[in-house]
Amino acid sequence: MREEMQDASQLPSSLDIFEAFAKLISNSFTICNAEMQEVGVGIYPSMSLLNHSCDPNCCIVFSGPHLLLHAVRDIKAGDELTICYLDMLMTSEGRRKQLRDQYCFECDCFRCQTQDKDAAMLAGDKKIWKEVQESLEKIEDLKAHQKWEQVLAICQTILSSSSERLPDSNIHQLKVLDGAMDACIHLGQLEEALSYAIRTLEPYRIFYPGNHPVRGVQLMKVGKLQLHQGMFPQAMKNLRLAFDIVKVTHGREHSLTEDLILLLEECEASASTP
Repeated sequence: MREEMQDASQLPSSLDIFEAFAKLISNSFTICNAEMQEVGVGIYPSMSLLNHSCDPNCCIVFSGPHLLLHAVRDIKAGDELTICYLDMLMTSEGRRKQLRDQYCFECDCFRCQTQDKDAAMLAGDKKIWKEVQESLEKIEDLKAHQKWEQVLAICQTILSSSSERLPDSNIHQLKVLDGAMDACIHLGQLEEALSYAIRTLEPYRIFYPGNHPVRGVQLMKVGKLQLHQGMFPQAMKNLRLAFDIVKVTHGREHSLTEDLILLLEECEASASTP
């Protein structure tokens, strides 16, 4: 049988492979579901032209594999459209490092220059939050494998020992609270999930100001938990706040917005029932 050998000169070089990989890393978008959970990666060439800002005037959300760009505040004619390439639960140093390592540029925006919100993000006993930071990688790995009982056990241990020495605004403590909330939701422990979720609301208001999709989704989670526990006035307040954000960040036709409308209707009906 005749074997066909490919000319070695036609094979891509290591430099070609590296260049292709670098283009993928620099121009890809993490595809998220309606609740802003990562589910994949996609290439969207036109949207890759948008520049980064730590205080962007636009946001990106997904409807299935379709990428949607929405303005989150009024934009004047001639102003550049910007998006944030990062999760905002990062200090200015962390943001700068990731932007430098992944996108090869230095961010000199106002937020990075003034180290806006860094003090709140790293508040509390440094030794304790360093220890909490080290545990987060294990928590994320367990979450990826849906080992929710183990996630909850680790989060509860951390929170019981750190709560008096770390404020909920500390970003490492906040991520543990989120982990505990998610674990409780998956395990059906909704009352306990709400106790953790409530503690995240004020930090989310501080770190995700204005119309930010992540804060909208968090408010929706809290409102939904309150609704299921018969806390109708509190649920209505948070669901309305969520709706005010999501109708801007996701648009009125998005499935998440439609879900919120149904939750609001359910809450109104339940509250009016004797």
